[in-house]
Amino acid sequence: MDMELHLKEVEERIGYVFGNKELLRSAITHSSFTNELKINKWECYQRLEYLGDAVLELTISEYLFRNYPEMSEGKMSKVRASMVCEQALAFCAKDICLGKYILLGKGEESGGGRERNSIISDVFEAIIGAIYMDGGFEPARAFISKYVLEDIGERQLFVDSKSILQEMVQGSGSHQGPVYKLVSETGPEHNKVFEVAVYVDENCMATATGHNKKDAEQKAAYIALKKLKEQQ
Repeated sequence: MDMELHLKEVEERIGYVFGNKELLRSAITHSSFTNELKINKWECYQRLEYLGDAVLELTISEYLFRNYPEMSEGKMSKVRASMVCEQALAFCAKDICLGKYILLGKGEESGGGRERNSIISDVFEAIIGAIYMDGGFEPARAFISKYVLEDIGERQLFVDSKSILQEMVQGSGSHQGPVYKLVSETGPEHNKVFEVAVYVDENCMATATGHNKKDAEQKAAYIALKKLKEQQ
């Protein structure tokens, strides 16, 4: 692998050019990669992810405080939590195809690590931490504004899709909430793909796949929500 070219592609994808390329390399390096190559374990993304998490929470807190003056402290905390949860950040990371660029060990690679929400959400936060260390708070804030806060309503709809669908169906007078059924389970044990269908009043509203049932259900609920909103 041409590491210089690889890092340049990541910079083009995220819209930020690093002065210190080592920060970016660390941000996209999983511990399985450092273990496999027997290099310093601190060169993986974990410390930068810790820092990025703090920068992300501060930025979102400030955004909510400034833009929603009538929102209570409790509501702001709830909204912020939904925006920094694993599923929400994985959604943002997939928007920029971040999984494609992560440096993984062979075992993690074959186990579907590039699609695993827990990994790509951590790398997304590590990228924020790396930008903060390289350029300071303003470029980190700009990255968050573009890839997390932009289209905030749509992102929240995805993250809270199951609960919103539940409320919508019950509010329509249905006697039964959404029902999720496993359609299929394929792939090797270490990298399974689950297909789930969501039913409303015995009508199949949507199907979706994921590497775990919860992820597939969430995607199916999101598709069903979009359909119901279009119908309304």
